[in-house]
Amino acid sequence: MKPQDVLAGKSSLWIFGYGSLVWKPDFKFKRSKVGHIQGYKRRFWHGDNFHRGNDELPGRVVTLIEEDDANTWGVAFEVSGAQAEESLSYLNVRETVCGGYITKMVDFYPNGEEASPVPALVYIATADNALYLGPASAEEIGVQIAVSRGKSGHNLEYLLRLAEFMRESCPHVHDGHLFDIEAAALEVMALLLAAQ
Repeated sequence: MKPQDVLAGKSSLWIFGYGSLVWKPDFKFKRSKVGHIQGYKRRFWHGDNFHRGNDELPGRVVTLIEEDDANTWGVAFEVSGAQAEESLSYLNVRETVCGGYITKMVDFYPNGEEASPVPALVYIATADNALYLGPASAEEIGVQIAVSRGKSGHNLEYLLRLAEFMRESCPHVHDGHLFDIEAAALEVMALLLAAQ
């Protein structure tokens, strides 16, 4: 599905972010809401050789893996009118061209609201992508993140900002995968700093 196709006949669109979009959307939007989608788990299984790594040392960023009883928390942004076209053009480069993500429509459940879910566009990197790295231990992923840097900055910043978002905006949710990798990466950084 082309992201622009979802705009046909609609005045606005929700876009769900679960990685760097939660703290750095970099596009104009009407409003945003914290909430979750169902049937997916967030995993640091996707490689990044542009934003948070390079060809020699690819970074690790998150993607979504289908799992029936899982929920992924993040932020949905409502864009309307010209914002919708502009945000989709921007995200097509950021997530699809540079990141290797595809798009899907999912149900987004705003936090603390009894209202029906709203359809939201989400970007997902799949296993058939050349940058897809797949599962690894928290320690292995932590090491990779601790030593990787790309055009948008250090891979550790990406990890720490995502963990900070979860603690501040979703304190009732424990993301074991995220927090285990954060602990492993910080341990590696402490060892690297001590060795200097």
